[in-house]
Amino acid sequence: TGPGAENAFGGVAQGFADSVPFLAIPGGNPAPRQGVHPNFESVPNYQGITKWAALINMPERIPEMVGRAMTHLKHGRLGPVLLEFPGDVAAAEFPGELNYKPVEVRKSGASPEDVRDVVTALLNASAPVINVGQGVLYAEATPELIEFAELTNIPVMTTLAGKSAFPETHPLSLGTGASSGTLMCARFLENADLVAGIGTSFTISNFNAPMPAGVTLAHITNCAEDINKDYRADYGAVGDAKVVLRQMIEEVKSQVGAEGRGDVNGVRDEIKKIRDEYMAEWGPNFVSDEVPISPYRVFNEMMANVDIANTIVTHDSGYPREQIVPFWPVTTPRGYLGWGKSTQLGYGLGLALGAKMAAPDKTVINIMGDAAFGMSGLDIETAARSNIGTLTIILNNGVMTHYYDHFPHATEHWGSNRLGGEYAKVAEGLGAYAERVDNPDEVNGAIKRALEATQEDRPAVLEMMTKEEENISRYWR
Repeated sequence: TGPGAENAFGGVAQGFADSVPFLAIPGGNPAPRQGVHPNFESVPNYQGITKWAALINMPERIPEMVGRAMTHLKHGRLGPVLLEFPGDVAAAEFPGELNYKPVEVRKSGASPEDVRDVVTALLNASAPVINVGQGVLYAEATPELIEFAELTNIPVMTTLAGKSAFPETHPLSLGTGASSGTLMCARFLENADLVAGIGTSFTISNFNAPMPAGVTLAHITNCAEDINKDYRADYGAVGDAKVVLRQMIEEVKSQVGAEGRGDVNGVRDEIKKIRDEYMAEWGPNFVSDEVPISPYRVFNEMMANVDIANTIVTHDSGYPREQIVPFWPVTTPRGYLGWGKSTQLGYGLGLALGAKMAAPDKTVINIMGDAAFGMSGLDIETAARSNIGTLTIILNNGVMTHYYDHFPHATEHWGSNRLGGEYAKVAEGLGAYAERVDNPDEVNGAIKRALEATQEDRPAVLEMMTKEEENISRYWR
């Protein structure tokens, strides 16, 4: 209780915003001290940023309450759950025998009539688009999504949190549509007559591509309360993404045959044409020799030095996210960890450390700005002490990008957008392999050396001295 529970608030809020399931178990005040000012009480304070929060008031209820917590944790729209253990309960002897049984995950499909209506609408549409969220990742439904897309030849875009649910090298991929996004997403959304959301909330947000006015919408989700929340759905199906996609696959086969319908609208050629146009527009940024260094040159050198299929990448809040999301060509589920909405500076470093611990054989890279490193960079010491070999790339442009437009007076008079410091030296002092890179011709070699250090279970930090790059891939407002 106290400082620990208070300091965890930001992380839990981020998990709530991004529907991340984890169980928080703070200590609590013993019964005689509950409700006494100024003692911090987790349950009332955390109720707004958790899916469910409760206090265990006696040892006998531990199995019951843990069972409830795990049920909330594993079903419906996912999110953090909190179970507070008061000090006297945690220290007590448990009376009798423990009778806890692990909670099984229950999954269900959608109404067959709803599935038929959704599939019929998709097959009858002249320019449909599938918009995929992280529900497909949680359901581990990427194989079913690929099969459905190929049977119907419908292009697929992903949300920020859904990035990696569909391989972006697939000829039906439009890439990601978020606060930034690809030209393919923009063009196909602009011309769409039906958008089918699968495993997404269809929330109106700065971090989601907006749906076109008047477009027909189909919404497939395991959370019925999201249907008609922001956009009115013309069709809906409630169920687990993997189960419902399998239902949709069988319905397509029953309507058009087991082989699907082929590329009836020349969709694949159109995607390739737009992608070629897109890369022609943005390609010069990736080979730029500018000094300070272009962030896009850094991303290009990253791609040249890793096996993307065996790499996990995440961004941080702000411009690093907007810059890399449209261009990192993720090919495997969870090969990219997209997050936003709450967008706390520094969150990406913790994500990267967790990803490396969960998948130690993967190369794990987090991209962050200098402000983000200033918020959480001392966690590099945790990585060094624990032999967690991640690569952190700091895009250090010495400013809070775009702050001048929002705070011109404070910027001009007090330099409130300016940042300083030599973060490579800080990281080295914390036990990491570290380099500061000022020249674009040195980026490739620095990345190679840093990756070699991570192979020895040592965290690496590269401080790239970059330009203030406000040019991002955004085709909507």
